[in-house]
Amino acid sequence: MKAVVVNSMNDTSGDRCVDILGDGNGFGYVECRCDPEDSHGWRRLSSPVLGFADADAATAAARQEVGWLGDNA
Repeated sequence: MKAVVVNSMNDTSGDRCVDILGDGNGFGYVECRCDPEDSHGWRRLSSPVLGFADADAATAAARQEVGWLGDNA
């Protein structure tokens, strides 16, 4: 099953986000960016980090690993 975004948290500038993903077998997260001068839209900055039992666990891990996210989003 293809992963779907179950939640998305944006930074204050709107140029970065962390998507919480679910695929029916578990959850994960991925950090993305959007460059205003580029019409491509959102781009993943790395491969998704998978293997979490629920969305809350994936969110907690993302808050620890993604510097700008912390408690701000």
